[in-house]
Amino acid sequence: MNLPEPKRIKVSDISLNVYDAGNGPAVVLCHGFPDLARSWHHQFNALVAAGYRVIAPDQRGYGGSDAPKEIESYDLTALTGDLVGLLDALEIERAVFVGHDWGAFVVWAMPVLHPSRCSGIVGVNVPNIAFPTTELLGMMFPNPDDLYILWFQKHDIPEAHMNANLRRIFETTFQRRDHDKAGNAPVLTLAERNANPILTVESSEPDGLPVLSDAELDDYCAAYSRNGFFGPISWYRNIDRNAELLPQVGQTPLDLPVLQIEVPEDAFVPANAGDITRALCSDAEVVTITQSGHWTMLEQPEALTSAILDWLERKHKTSDPV
Repeated sequence: MNLPEPKRIKVSDISLNVYDAGNGPAVVLCHGFPDLARSWHHQFNALVAAGYRVIAPDQRGYGGSDAPKEIESYDLTALTGDLVGLLDALEIERAVFVGHDWGAFVVWAMPVLHPSRCSGIVGVNVPNIAFPTTELLGMMFPNPDDLYILWFQKHDIPEAHMNANLRRIFETTFQRRDHDKAGNAPVLTLAERNANPILTVESSEPDGLPVLSDAELDDYCAAYSRNGFFGPISWYRNIDRNAELLPQVGQTPLDLPVLQIEVPEDAFVPANAGDITRALCSDAEVVTITQSGHWTMLEQPEALTSAILDWLERKHKTSDPV
């Protein structure tokens, strides 16, 4: 992965590990769980070459960034505050924010909580929608061990288990199921889509196609060896707190330019992501990417990069450099 040397940037009460390169309109790339900024390397380099200032942080609790020890330090107020602090530290007024997985929930919250700092939003896979509460998820999965999100609410147990099985966790998570000879993706039931393979990761073998190389797996294991999984899991432990304190997130109409990357074969998100985003966004474009699972930036890097660049060229390339 050919990325510049990361910088350590103070953003508020913590410091983030940040990749920063290029000149021109600013684009901030926000990863999800259990990921790192480096998963954007295909898009990062292409955006820099196209004339953008590209910034990709290891988010709070991840990789080389600081990991506070309080669960409440990982709510959406703190996570969006980190991005504002990052712009301030780099003397950037506004940026396009691109988010995948949990990173998408954070960037969709940015124009609600910090509208003056956003010139556009790109949601990769995840639409503009509120994260479901544990009460709602519990109605669907009465046994919390059946759904990883509910299992994550337990104290200490999930991170201890995952920290002891780092490589197998990434081998199991960063994979995709193969298509049949006709090019059709496998059809999964609700239980299969939301199963908790983490609990059985020690005794089961990955059954899909790997998304990360052996060298990349080494990098992920080394990065997570620094702070472990407490921070990343704590993002999930704040979903009810976010709903209580910030009910407007995922519910407020947005009137800035947005791009929704819809990936119908991603088993973790709604297949109609484009329709969901259009319902709350007055200036929404939707690009559908097929033959991809959850890790679109790695599984279909050229298609994702092309979609983002095309949208940026039309919506933002004429913006004044920041």
